[in-house]
Amino acid sequence: MTRHIPLPVEIEIPFPKPPKVLSESEQQFHKDKIKTLLQQHNAVLIAHYYTDPEIQALAEETGGFVGDSLEMAKFGANHSADTLIIAGVKFMGETAKILGPEKRVLMPTLEATCSLDLGCPIEPFSEFCDQHPDRTVVVYANTSAAVKAKADWVVTSSIAVEVIEHIQDLGQKIIWGPDKHLGGYIQEKTGADMLLWQGACIVHDEFKFQGLENAMALYPEAAILVHPESPKKVVELADVVGSTSQLIKAAQSLPQKQMIVATDKGIFYKMQQAAPDKELIIAPTAGEGATCKSCAHCPWMKMNALHSLSNVFDRTDNEILVENNLVKEALKPLTKMVNFVNQN
Repeated sequence: MTRHIPLPVEIEIPFPKPPKVLSESEQQFHKDKIKTLLQQHNAVLIAHYYTDPEIQALAEETGGFVGDSLEMAKFGANHSADTLIIAGVKFMGETAKILGPEKRVLMPTLEATCSLDLGCPIEPFSEFCDQHPDRTVVVYANTSAAVKAKADWVVTSSIAVEVIEHIQDLGQKIIWGPDKHLGGYIQEKTGADMLLWQGACIVHDEFKFQGLENAMALYPEAAILVHPESPKKVVELADVVGSTSQLIKAAQSLPQKQMIVATDKGIFYKMQQAAPDKELIIAPTAGEGATCKSCAHCPWMKMNALHSLSNVFDRTDNEILVENNLVKEALKPLTKMVNFVNQN
């Protein structure tokens, strides 16, 4: 049984301004500066799949890492660097700090956030959980440290179904937050008794059935790859539904030469590496029934710009700090997640 819980407060999500466009010479200047700084400070650059291609390429060139939020945090915790530079959004920096509390964690800007994080403030979410004390609280990784500290489990999209099945086997009912589409997808796959918080990713929420159906008519031989944060009708059109890492693997393994991809187009950098012979087509976010606020690329991920990275050691307003009590509490569900991954 699924019950959808209306948001207790109206969440206004302001969009950041796009970063300034750099010339080729300016880009090269900042890249060279960043490479030097990483060596000087014994630091490593860790980037998410949704950042711009030049950021992902720079992470690879400097011995850093590109991956999803859990992979990023695990890489940082296990790396010998004293300082982690997290190119992503704020909750990713917090997760890296929680799993590696002895590390210094810096970000190009702490203003890079996430609509799922913004749409799940700790106070109303905590109050909601307290109203249902008989339920196990499972939250998506795209949440603040405070929300994670309230949870019994933290999951990524790659393991969410398996974790919910595990909890269901224990006979437990579930509170799920914050992504309503991912929660609905999991509930449909498992049949679990879930109360769903009504958050959504601004990127994935903009993929529309009609737009994808029109794209399928234009590319009738293409495989359809969809992230489960997308609306149900979009998910139902997919050949493969999966996390970022799972979609990259699907592009590599599927026989089709064309792929229509319904997730942030930042993923194309690593997807094209994995499947260089494939033509990648972003699922439309404009047109009938759509708004194209994000146009398939997270505006906060775009804030991880080269000029911001090159100034990352010059500022005092960009270090991730998590209160000790939150580290202690949030580490519990994160550790359960990591152990679950390692055991399965």
